[in-house]
Amino acid sequence: MRITDSAVVAEVQVHTTPEGGFTLSAALHAELSGVDQATADQLVEGAHAICPYSHATRGNIPVTVDATVA
Repeated sequence: MRITDSAVVAEVQVHTTPEGGFTLSAALHAELSGVDQATADQLVEGAHAICPYSHATRGNIPVTVDATVA
């Protein structure tokens, strides 16, 4: 397996709460070249599992991750 190109876009949104406050959510979109879709999905999920930022936000804000093969 050899990844020939990659990019990650982080989409962070601010939401209002019923109490008048604010909360965040994040969506991470990874694009990988040189691998099949199943491998890309596996790599992105694995990266999310060990990422320090993911550890810091886990359980605090909703985060979704997805992979696209280019």
